[in-house]
Amino acid sequence: MKKSAHYILFLVLFLVSACSTNHQSSQEVELTISAAASLQDALVPIQKEFEKEYPNIKLIFNFGGSGTLQQQISQGAPADLFFSAAMDKFETLINEDLINEEDGVQLVGNEIVLVVPKDHENRITSFEDLSNASKISVGTPESVPAGTYAKEVLENINIWASIEGKIVFAKDVRQVLTYVETNNVDAGIVYKTDAVSSDKVQIGATADTNTHSPIIYPLGVIKDSKHREEALKFYEYLQNEKSIKTFEEYGFKGLNETK
Repeated sequence: MKKSAHYILFLVLFLVSACSTNHQSSQEVELTISAAASLQDALVPIQKEFEKEYPNIKLIFNFGGSGTLQQQISQGAPADLFFSAAMDKFETLINEDLINEEDGVQLVGNEIVLVVPKDHENRITSFEDLSNASKISVGTPESVPAGTYAKEVLENINIWASIEGKIVFAKDVRQVLTYVETNNVDAGIVYKTDAVSSDKVQIGATADTNTHSPIIYPLGVIKDSKHREEALKFYEYLQNEKSIKTFEEYGFKGLNETK
């Protein structure tokens, strides 16, 4: 009789534990992804597909300039993954021991282009033509990687010093694009992915790759993520063939073999 009572007690405890585990695994988890503004269009469809496959994981995106996002994470802002538009911002977090190097990957690449308003007859068809512009917009080089690359291009073709006074600095590439779309500037320098997302601008020129540093977007899991298991799932998902194909549809270049 005593054995039977012990068995019943064990069975009850087992069932309670199983129910608790099932309830816990079905709870919704929110992941915060700090991502470069230029990734926004590509990440929206990827988000929809991921959340269909993992309905208990909700993705919350914090889009902005990579430098600003890096500083936020360095100062303790909550984040589970960092998807940067520049290696130096990413390496800062590795050096600060906020991302383990083995939890990072160089995922996609991009190109730098000169854009002008679609119906604006300003005859700017090359980076050298920017000398004739009244106003030019680029991202703030200290915090916006696209701005850093833009400055490198303009310095390498020896016109930065002569046009610096005409430059309207922006908080990220999307703001640069908006300035061009609304004819507030004669031209802007953005990523190719941003240019192809707008029907209000046209590409005047593409920067030669030897005029700027390689454009690499690294992705990594934040070391102190409270949802590491779920963060790793999205980290791996972004590297699969389907996700890379989506990135390529939005103008990015895949850098690695897909999983």
